[in-house]
Amino acid sequence: MTIRVAVAGATGKMGRLAARLIDEADDLELHAGLDSRSNLDELEGADVVLDVTHPAASPAIVEAAIDAGMAVVVGTSGWSRERIADVERRLRDLDDAPGVIFVPNFSVGSVLGSAFAALAADHFDSIEIVEAHHAGKVDSPSGTAVRTAELIAAARGEDGPVAAPHADQRARGQLVSGVPVHSMRMAGLLADQRVVLGGEGETLTIQHTTIAPTAYEKGILLALRRAATAEGVTVGLDALLGLHLPGTR
Repeated sequence: MTIRVAVAGATGKMGRLAARLIDEADDLELHAGLDSRSNLDELEGADVVLDVTHPAASPAIVEAAIDAGMAVVVGTSGWSRERIADVERRLRDLDDAPGVIFVPNFSVGSVLGSAFAALAADHFDSIEIVEAHHAGKVDSPSGTAVRTAELIAAARGEDGPVAAPHADQRARGQLVSGVPVHSMRMAGLLADQRVVLGGEGETLTIQHTTIAPTAYEKGILLALRRAATAEGVTVGLDALLGLHLPGTR
């Protein structure tokens, strides 16, 4: 079976990468490539819509795809738990609803880094995240950092929130699920995240660095292939990799 994929954001870096992967795959077909000037009607006829656009454009694309009964892979940042919950409610109201997969990061290494941080989270009370991306990344904190903070909070459970002294000071970063997150946007970087966990007499740093867009290839292909048969809402590449982490679905 060939899966027809429409790529929204086809002229961006991730869109161009996805289009190349689709062209090279025997079981995928590029149905349409949309840019900011395209009409969303061009999505029609696809089996799966890949959204790699902009936080402001993404909700309309997801809504249009769901209304047309097409599965969606959302690789655009800016989707909070509340907004994802709205999508879940929308799907519950539909008969034969398509699947929607939200992927904050398509890098397998990045997903594993976040998973390792969640595994360590209930052993340390001091935990902070430092994430850095290229200057062109619009949103901060990154979707990966938000996802990591949510996993950390879920993993701590009854241990409660992390220790974040002086969190009211702006230089202490933004609290995400109670975890301070510090963001850098600058030239010379692609993507980097460090989770620093502190305890008595020691620190543990879990770091992932993306040095080339090829890091996203395996995750993009996995998500597109799974989306065609997915049901409901799936959040995170970790679920597709079979990693069962606290607070995941």
